[in-house]
Amino acid sequence: MERHEVIIVGGGPAGSSCAWRLKRHGIDALVLDRERFPRLKLCAGWITPEVVADLELDPATYPASFMTFAKLRIRIKGLGFSFATPQHSIRRIEFDDWLLRRSGAEVRTHNVRSIARDGDGFVVDDAYRCRWLVGAGGTRCPVYRTFLREVAPRSERLQAAVLEHEIAHEWTDGDCRLWFFEQGLPGYAWYVPKAASASAGRHVNVGVGGMATLLAARERSIRSHWDALTARLAAETGHDLAWAPGGYTYYLRGDIPTGRQGRVLVCGDALGLATRDMCEGIGPAIRSGFAAAETIARDAPYALDHIARHSLPALAARPLDWAFCRR
Repeated sequence: MERHEVIIVGGGPAGSSCAWRLKRHGIDALVLDRERFPRLKLCAGWITPEVVADLELDPATYPASFMTFAKLRIRIKGLGFSFATPQHSIRRIEFDDWLLRRSGAEVRTHNVRSIARDGDGFVVDDAYRCRWLVGAGGTRCPVYRTFLREVAPRSERLQAAVLEHEIAHEWTDGDCRLWFFEQGLPGYAWYVPKAASASAGRHVNVGVGGMATLLAARERSIRSHWDALTARLAAETGHDLAWAPGGYTYYLRGDIPTGRQGRVLVCGDALGLATRDMCEGIGPAIRSGFAAAETIARDAPYALDHIARHSLPALAARPLDWAFCRR
């Protein structure tokens, strides 16, 4: 049986950020992920300037697709305007792989099925043993399911449902577009262009997301909103692309009584940390991964209060929080 000080289940931004920060403290971690990297990851791929700063990412030397938007083009119930704010786009298939390789962690492709306490540590699938265990496996994280689900349940009311597709497309419109509340959607749709990289041409990520309970109450499926979005894009751009969307769900930030059970720490989407206005998951995942690493390195309390509940300034965030989370 392999023995490690720390095992991190999940190699996405939460897990790789935890491993990267642990490495700076001189602590090696083993990362287990069910998929081999680089792997396809459904996500709009929008990141904030705060994410760039937290990761100490230099766009000039980042070796993959990276694009900056000076403004966002927004429509709210048919009213269009531009919102001046620097934001960025990346491709998760490249971004996650780069973060994981940069972390310096040992990585194994392994689908975790069972976890058991064993004395002062944990045994994973009778193959790996550790003193500290970090759950960074997303919404279906086995660490969360085993140790935190009963004490830190995620609220069904805060579950978001998403359909999206990232496709190779030599776009000419390089603006990031967002459509809020179109046709009664309890959420928003997006069009996020991706720059070419050394290994791939331009791409675009198109998607639609809404609060699952509100969609059910309105008896309108997320698929019908997807069909309306792609029809709009075909009419406006003249490009009727071969869409093949994939779906997933995740949770916005609610009241989190704890993210820790002894030497078990859970972070990122596994705990439900996405912002309550823009439903952004990458930034909170990274900061919670850092927090988990600091807890391990210093044997300190696992604090999440510093992780923002909103992506936007308060004036813009409050109405979106109400529309998504409080109705």
